Amino acid sequence: MSAKKSIDYDDLQDMVASNDAGGRTPRGFAKKLIVVTAILWSVFQLYYTSPLPYWLQEVLTHQGWDINVVVDDTKARSIHLAFALFLAYLSFPAFATSPKQHIPTLDWILAVGGAFLGAYYLFFYEGLVKRFGAPNLQDIIAGCCGVLLLLEATRRSLGLPLVVIAVVFLLYNFFGQYLPTDWIISHRSGSLSQIVNQQWITTEGVFGVALGVSTKYVFLFVLFGALLDKAGAGNYFIKTAFAYLGHLSGGPAKAAVVSSALTGLVSGSSIANVVTTGTFTIPMMKRVGFTPEKAGAVEVASSVNGQLMPPVMGAAAFLMIEYVNMPYSELIVHAFLPALISYIALVYIVHIEACKMGLKGLPRTDPPKPLLMVLIRVLASFLVICVTYFILEFCLGWIKRVAPDFSFLIVSVLLFAAYLLLIRRVARFPDLEPDDPNAKIAVLPSVKPTVNAGLHYLLPVVVLMWCLMIERMSPGLSAFWGTLALGMILLTQRPLLSLFRKNHENLPALFRQGLRELIDGLEAGARNMIGIGIATATAGIIVGSVSLTGFGVQLAGIIEYLSMGNILLMLILVAIFSLILGMGLPTTANYIVVSSLMALVIIEVGKQNGLIVPLIAVHMFVFYFGIMADVTPPVGLASFAAAAISGGSPIKTGVEAFYYSLRTAILPFLFIFNTDLLLIDVGWAKGILIFVVAVIGIMAFTAASMGYFFRFNKRWETLLLLFAAFTLFRPGYFMQYISPTERYIEPAKLVQEIGQTPVGQNLTIKVAGVNPYGKPIEFYSQLSVPEGKTSEERLENLGLTLLDTGEKIEINGVETPKILIDNVTLDSPAAKAGLNWDQTVIEVAVPQNSLAKEWMFIPALLLIAGIVWNQRRRPE
Repeated sequence: MSAKKSIDYDDLQDMVASNDAGGRTPRGFAKKLIVVTAILWSVFQLYYTSPLPYWLQEVLTHQGWDINVVVDDTKARSIHLAFALFLAYLSFPAFATSPKQHIPTLDWILAVGGAFLGAYYLFFYEGLVKRFGAPNLQDIIAGCCGVLLLLEATRRSLGLPLVVIAVVFLLYNFFGQYLPTDWIISHRSGSLSQIVNQQWITTEGVFGVALGVSTKYVFLFVLFGALLDKAGAGNYFIKTAFAYLGHLSGGPAKAAVVSSALTGLVSGSSIANVVTTGTFTIPMMKRVGFTPEKAGAVEVASSVNGQLMPPVMGAAAFLMIEYVNMPYSELIVHAFLPALISYIALVYIVHIEACKMGLKGLPRTDPPKPLLMVLIRVLASFLVICVTYFILEFCLGWIKRVAPDFSFLIVSVLLFAAYLLLIRRVARFPDLEPDDPNAKIAVLPSVKPTVNAGLHYLLPVVVLMWCLMIERMSPGLSAFWGTLALGMILLTQRPLLSLFRKNHENLPALFRQGLRELIDGLEAGARNMIGIGIATATAGIIVGSVSLTGFGVQLAGIIEYLSMGNILLMLILVAIFSLILGMGLPTTANYIVVSSLMALVIIEVGKQNGLIVPLIAVHMFVFYFGIMADVTPPVGLASFAAAAISGGSPIKTGVEAFYYSLRTAILPFLFIFNTDLLLIDVGWAKGILIFVVAVIGIMAFTAASMGYFFRFNKRWETLLLLFAAFTLFRPGYFMQYISPTERYIEPAKLVQEIGQTPVGQNLTIKVAGVNPYGKPIEFYSQLSVPEGKTSEERLENLGLTLLDTGEKIEINGVETPKILIDNVTLDSPAAKAGLNWDQTVIEVAVPQNSLAKEWMFIPALLLIAGIVWNQRRRPE
């Protein structure tokens, strides 16, 4: 039996390797070449992201040497793709039956060819710049061969679905020009020269934004995770979660959710996350009574949701900051609340499952502490963190002012001193032993020694978060400093622990062990990036085809027709589209395809229906459904990995995980209609209120959908819980009928009203005009009232000139003066809101005094309290 389990575990590692890093395991020279190439890729990425090139360039220029050592973004993308293609052909066999112990000659040729064509921009830079937009025969041949090699590398590393979608778009790009002109999807941009120029020569296709984000940000975060795992942080996170939560009802499952959230910092792959945490958590969940399918599903749902959790989110999050043009620190703020709510919902789902089945936790090692003592400790920890933050911010600010030239050196010394103090603390406790997936664990680890045994692992995470959130550095540079801190820990943790423990071990041997782990981490980080680099490049083909043919605008018309102009129906269609794509595409590619096709469509249809949706809300909507790619049956590989551990059915595990994940899929619909959940324009006090209410709301919704709250629900209780949850998440829906926030005025009174409306409040204007393709449309725009002493001055500051034509038009059965937009200043607030000259103003809504929508929380909370009271008094 033990041998079988061991074989199963080896098979799991093979699954992770074949999916993330390639399933080929050659020997001799080929193996060494793959390892060296992967390490060189990591070193290049560290060099490119670091400040070193600029410092080195300054030194060389000062010495009078005319050498350029700074790599520009386009060349870096080219080098990034060259590494990815070379490693893809050497690491991934062509077919399941292809040899895995050696590399065929054809694959060597394809690898060298792919690397050369990937780096084509690097080799022929001067010529490409001179003939920009007019590729010659050599460029066309190189572009065609490059796209074919990229598609084959995609098939090997990611499977056929993404290749099929990319080929369909390329064929549409070429043959769409021959379609009848009255067809909605016809276009006139399909010559071979145009396609090659778009896809391989410019930065609009393969070398576009997606590959740029992979090069600039994603690689360093994946490398950071790989090094953190090599250091031992993954095991530390799992053990800590079990030490705190394992004794609770269904405790191993709750610990699985929390440890998967923490391991999301370590692993950029949901499949690797499932295997890392699942080999420990799934057997424990089965031990306390979960079925194999439910145990696997809990692990899959929590592992995949790890990509939602800031500060280190999935690769798609870094694409989002480019598409939305937003700092990563701001994106983290918007993503934080929904991610936290989704994990609370998962923990609560597990709790309900445990209650329904009457499950208990594992025997605890430590005696239980009084609740008051626990609360005091939590409060004390929070206060210590707050005080430490303020001291650090003050001290660092003071150092920068007093010694700006030496601030980096001083901060580095202080950081190393903090590291030494942490290591000294860690040395007092025994090391955490790596988990044996075959061992039968009967008791939980003790809290104090477990938590203290890995405190130093938190230091690089703190460095990363500090650089991102406080110093407001770019994500790439923040990850560089975090990785540098992590490298120092890998090299020195074992020698320092030995010194503090006075073990008298061989310090050079311990240092060499740390160096080997650092090199292994550099290799693992690069090999984990092969699939992401290839996926972002191939997704660029789709984005390039959409922008060249204008397919996005045509798709908007199709979606609008299918949804009949209904925003909710359209969102459901987009969600279904994401889930269908998710059956075959990895998360990152799914997000790129859906966001490039659908994001602007949602915004435009929303505007036409009176719903002004922020761009970040739309991208978060697509992102949430995109991450379900690894869950969606029947192809969700994470479910197959979990089923291999649990011994359950892969399809049933996938369906169950999909069912669990859909509980949190209600959130994207909610924050489209209530952007407070994304903390947009929300202060601290209101943010805390929204968090508390949202947690209660998601728990009520989860209880309703699971059919269990404190007891099994009666049907009317389920309906009331759904009603209460809806009210908590969308209080404005009911309040607008009780106390409307806006009143409607005639367009002719707009000038007069804008002078009386308080500065900063929003006016909603409905206009009629034509879109860029000549089609008549009506849509809503929102304008914030600017500063200005008179109405005319405020209109001028908006960039808006109105004209009363003297004509009359009928609106809603009432005749009213026809007001035209006579002029809109370029790049003004009015222009950014989509207003243009010659549009007719047909409706104006101005703000008025009304009751705050938050008053609706009171009846909803009372309703939930009533259901709790009613269920608690019922016998179990």
